[in-house]
Amino acid sequence: MVVDAHLHVQPWTQFRGEALATMTARRPDLDRIRDLFESPAKFLRFLDEEGVDRAVLVNYVSPEVTGFTDEVNAFVGDFCRGHEDRLVPVGGVHPRLSRDPAGDLERAVAQHGLRVLKLHPPHQLFRPNAYRDGGGLPALEALYARAQSLGLPVLFHTGTSIFPGARSKYGDPMDLDDVAVDFPRLTIVMAHGGRPLWTESAFFLLRRHPNVYMDVSGIPPRSLLTCFPRLAELASKTLFGSDWPGPGVPGVRRNIEEFRALPLPEAARDMILSGTADRVYPAR
Repeated sequence: MVVDAHLHVQPWTQFRGEALATMTARRPDLDRIRDLFESPAKFLRFLDEEGVDRAVLVNYVSPEVTGFTDEVNAFVGDFCRGHEDRLVPVGGVHPRLSRDPAGDLERAVAQHGLRVLKLHPPHQLFRPNAYRDGGGLPALEALYARAQSLGLPVLFHTGTSIFPGARSKYGDPMDLDDVAVDFPRLTIVMAHGGRPLWTESAFFLLRRHPNVYMDVSGIPPRSLLTCFPRLAELASKTLFGSDWPGPGVPGVRRNIEEFRALPLPEAARDMILSGTADRVYPAR
């Protein structure tokens, strides 16, 4: 069983020019990617070919950096409809631009079936704990509280970003320490494990907070045990993800094969490949 807990199926027609250039640079398979994104049936066959049983389709709102608007919620909801046993729709609310973040989140869940909220601080330009100590974004508190009441996991981008206009300083996972303390029933997932600058901070947060998890997408599998030498200890809080078709990602199957080749105990390997995801993002 393999769950790809971080894979991007997005409406590429919304991409800003510079962001699209970053995504498409030196890719020989652009026509196939666009074709897959227009057909859930073709995409499911692609997952079969890559050896993936279930996938978490990550979308978020960032008109300033990527160009994505809140229309991504309808896109991913429609794409996953009827395939909820294999596809998990992830959508977004922009905490700085929304006039009613909590209400927008609830409506996105009700209307589009979103099962995870994705926040991208380096692309949405905010600190995750900016609801505290005069941080200037009190709406975050209402957004987290609503996600917690809905039982909705929140996936945060942690680590750097190479997209034009991104502010990587907002990718420090330590800001999530406040969120985990203040919202102890909120499931928090750190995408990318804080790579490459803050992997130690991410591992600390995993150990400290029972409600904090991480996916290791965007990290070449061969580098995982360099970034997280004690990864096996927290396999039950770690999720495999490919970050396909992000820049530099060679392919889903290749990432799976390289991950399986790591010197990890079989139980830890299986937990990271599917067991943790089955608890955090259960099938329907």
